[in-house]
Amino acid sequence: METIYACNAMDGDQIMSGKLYGIGVGPGDPELLTLKAHRILTSSKVVAYPAPDDGVSFARSIVAEFFTGDQKEIPIVIPMRVERFPAARIYDEKSAEIASHLRAGEDVVVLCEGDPFFYGSFMYLFERLADEFECEIVPGVSSLMASAAALQRPLAARNDVLTICPAPLEDDLLLQRFNSGDAIAIIKIGRHFSRVRDLIEKAGLLNRAGYLERVTLENQQVMPLAQVSEDKAPYFSMILIYKGAEDWIKGLEMPVETN
Repeated sequence: METIYACNAMDGDQIMSGKLYGIGVGPGDPELLTLKAHRILTSSKVVAYPAPDDGVSFARSIVAEFFTGDQKEIPIVIPMRVERFPAARIYDEKSAEIASHLRAGEDVVVLCEGDPFFYGSFMYLFERLADEFECEIVPGVSSLMASAAALQRPLAARNDVLTICPAPLEDDLLLQRFNSGDAIAIIKIGRHFSRVRDLIEKAGLLNRAGYLERVTLENQQVMPLAQVSEDKAPYFSMILIYKGAEDWIKGLEMPVETN
């Protein structure tokens, strides 16, 4: 990428712009933070992260112990509500704030739950800033991979097609994906849980589905979907289904944890 310089208004000298980092912090367990992400986080003076308007930032909480205590923090507050909100305006404003630090020659780290480019909000900052500033993406452990590990069942094998379905999809689209995929991961479940479970049962896949929530955290839950009695699930939950060619995967007994 071409080196970019910013003008220093005090003396007219030119200084090199800072670098924007999008670092994946993993699904929740701080020990799953990569060495590279740790090095960049602890050496940067400016750290941004997504945050709700009614609680703590999950991304920040994952790596809170690695903060140095003298870093400038930029919460990117996105309201967690069903109704629509002006997200574009929020990303515009925060991108402008981040850009001011980059132009001043400061590197900026943006924390991302899981992996930055796997359904991550970092992409909206990248979209606004990558044309002007040097950017680096540091991959993180995705909740998808962590869920397969917790379930102790492979995601897919050989030539199986893995299909990832966001739960807000319409019923017909979800059923179509359930029927066409060999292995299915359903994400963003939350308030859609009851509807999605009914669709899985309709597709005849209930006995092949594992349910997971808050994977890698102390209150992690892992169980067969058929054993879940609630009608709703946390946003940080996932359903994994396998119906591919490997019979040994289909037949694996799913562990049950009740932490």
